[in-house]
Amino acid sequence: MICMSYKKLAEDVQPGSVILCSDGTISLTVLVCDKEAGLIRCRCENSAVLGEKKNVNLPGVVVDLPTLTEKDKEDILKWGVPNKIDMIALSFVRKGSDLTEVRKLLGDDGKSILLMSKVENQEGVANFDDILANSDAFMVARGDLGMEIPIEKIFLAQKVMIQKANIQGKPVVTATQMLESMIKSPRPTRAEATDVANAVLDGTDCVMLSGETAAGAYPELAVQTMSRICMEAENFIDYGHLFKTIMVTAPVPMTPLESMASSAVRTANTIKAAFILVLTKGGTTANDEAPARHSLIYRGLMPVLSSVSGKFYHSESTEETIEQAFHHAKMKGLCKPGDSVVALHKIGAASVIKILQVQQ
Repeated sequence: MICMSYKKLAEDVQPGSVILCSDGTISLTVLVCDKEAGLIRCRCENSAVLGEKKNVNLPGVVVDLPTLTEKDKEDILKWGVPNKIDMIALSFVRKGSDLTEVRKLLGDDGKSILLMSKVENQEGVANFDDILANSDAFMVARGDLGMEIPIEKIFLAQKVMIQKANIQGKPVVTATQMLESMIKSPRPTRAEATDVANAVLDGTDCVMLSGETAAGAYPELAVQTMSRICMEAENFIDYGHLFKTIMVTAPVPMTPLESMASSAVRTANTIKAAFILVLTKGGTTANDEAPARHSLIYRGLMPVLSSVSGKFYHSESTEETIEQAFHHAKMKGLCKPGDSVVALHKIGAASVIKILQVQQ
C-alpha cells in the first residue's frame, strides 16, 4: 500500500486514469476507485524503487488544491513580508484569479513583492494568457509540466510561452533539467548544451539550475558552463531582426514610455551602439535597492545605483550620472573609447534620446 497526502484522490481519478510518481519514474494505471473508503487499486506498469515524500502527478485531472497551503501563508506573512522578500514563485498556478488571491493576502505591506507564476499542468496551459496578464514574471517549469502534457509537445509549449511573455514585456525563466548530467559529470551532454542555447534563442530572460547546484558534484562548474553557453548564444542573435519581430506583434497603441523605448532601441540598432543607458529615478531612501534587484531578472539589463546628489533631473546631476555609468560600463568591459551609446533620460517634463560617444 502507498499513502498519498491528497485526500480527494479517489474522487478525482477514475478507472483508466494514469498516476505518475517520483518524476514519472513509476507509472500506475487506476483499476478501481472506492470513494467512500478513499482507496484506489492500481496496476504498476514498470519496476522501480519508490523513495519517501516523492511527487505525484495526475495528467489530465483537475485537482482541488489551493495555490497556497496554510503553511505557505504563514511563512509569507510571518517571515516573507517582514523580511521584505523580492519575489514569490508560485507553483501549479491554474488561473489568473489564483494570483489575485495571493495579492490580497500580501496586502499593502507586501504590495511591492513580485509574483512569478509556474504553469505545471494542463489547466494552467489552457489559462496561460490570463495567468500571464496577472503575473509580474513567468517560469517555464518543464519538470511537472512534462508529465502533465505529452512529452513531444514540451518544446512547443516552451516556445509559445516564452514568445507571449516577450510580447507582454514580462521576464521569463526556463528551468528544469537544463544541465542534469552535471549532477554527476563535469561536462554536460551535447543535447543539454543545445537545450540551454535554444532557450536563449527562444527569448528567455533567465535559465535556472536546480539539482545541478543544490545536490550536484560540480555546482560552480555547472554555473560557469551555463554562463558560457548563454553568452555564446546571445552573440548569435540578430537583435535588429528580433526588434522588428517584436514591433510587429506588440500591442498598439503604445504608451508614451514604450514609444520612447522603442525609438531608443531603433536608434541603437542603426548606429550599432555598445549599449543603451537609461536614467530613472527610483526614490530617495535605501529602499531604492529593491527595484534595482527586481530588474536583475530582465535579460540584458544591468541596474546601477547612482550616488549623485542634488536634483535628479538637473542638467549637472544628469551629466555626472552619465559619467558614472560610462565608468562602470568600461570597468565591466561593456564599451571602449570611440563606441557610441544611446542615452534615454528626462530634462524637466520632456523625455530625451541622445547619442553619446565613449571618451578615453
